[in-house]
Amino acid sequence: MREDERLPIAWPEPIEAPAPPEPIPPPPRGPGWVVPLMAGLLGAGIAIGTVLVTDIGRSSEPPVERVTEIVRTEIVTPDNISTNSLAAAVARRVIPSVVTVEVFVGPTLVGSGSGVVVDADKGYVVTNEHVVETNGSVGIVLSDGRRYEGTVLGFDALTDLAVVSIEAEGLVAVERGSTDNLEVGDTAIAIGNPLGLRGGPTVTVGVLSAFDRLVEGDTREEDLYGMVQTDAPFTSGSSGGALVDNEGRLIGITTAVGVGDLGPEGLGFATPVEVMNRVTAEIIENGSSGHGFLGILGSTQLVAQPDGGQAPVGVLVSELLEGSSAGGSGIESGDVIITVDGRLVTTMEGLVSKLRRFGPGDFVNVEVERDGVAMTVRLELGDRDTSG
Repeated sequence: MREDERLPIAWPEPIEAPAPPEPIPPPPRGPGWVVPLMAGLLGAGIAIGTVLVTDIGRSSEPPVERVTEIVRTEIVTPDNISTNSLAAAVARRVIPSVVTVEVFVGPTLVGSGSGVVVDADKGYVVTNEHVVETNGSVGIVLSDGRRYEGTVLGFDALTDLAVVSIEAEGLVAVERGSTDNLEVGDTAIAIGNPLGLRGGPTVTVGVLSAFDRLVEGDTREEDLYGMVQTDAPFTSGSSGGALVDNEGRLIGITTAVGVGDLGPEGLGFATPVEVMNRVTAEIIENGSSGHGFLGILGSTQLVAQPDGGQAPVGVLVSELLEGSSAGGSGIESGDVIITVDGRLVTTMEGLVSKLRRFGPGDFVNVEVERDGVAMTVRLELGDRDTSG
């Protein structure tokens, strides 16, 4: 079952993060600068942004009495940050692991994104599939300015992940964390290279806003399941960068932002690190990744509440596909799936999100409820790509 309101995947204009406090000069204000940035689409690749700078000049109007919000983009490098703040300490730790991914067709730079070093010894860099999906060559620029030619080992369109390898010394791999013990409201810090800006990665700070989001693309094949939502600002070129926790541990790969009718909504989405771990390991080993397939047709089961409302409680199995994993496991039509491998399932979208963590051949425990009685079956997942 799909959500009623579709949230397209697109790049907003960049949202700037707060700079450290500075003394506020008395009015009148001096000349200001407006920097509108035109960004390309996230879901279909990265376009080079156009930067227009306009001198506004001195204003003769009285100062504004009320300021709703002032947000700036702060470019932070290991040499200019202070360890007095959480963000600065995390930036110092993570920035060496974040790279710029440049895509060339011939000698022409046609796009750029971000990437994260996940294996320093073997030179593996994780980025988004849509960043490197062209037939062009790939270059990797480290945070210290060193440049290397990259080799795309493979990619997975379903999760929008890719792995690039480089031969370089002195790489720093990011420490990997987990989303399992995090909760809404925890700190989230995004580090990437928006618009290919020079001077080092950009660091922005926010919170984790939601888990297990379905982000709908232009087609069903572009839908992204199980995404981590954050209000930490990121924009074009940040795609493939790092979303980390308050200790600098990787919890996701920044992938998409939400755009409504009036423009950017301040919502960003990252592929959780648990999905990244599985998919990139398979890409490194096989050049591609498979996806676990349960083999059911179903819908979100709603149960009436005492106050007249309805609550989602699981996935109602309406049909078992012939020859599927579920079909031979003991699950029956009419059962309601309530957990997968111990993780609660309340909606169809949530079921797909949980299955993204598993590949073909993985064994999982599926708990179902039948006539008010819970039972658990253990089954081997099939391959989504070969099961239709």
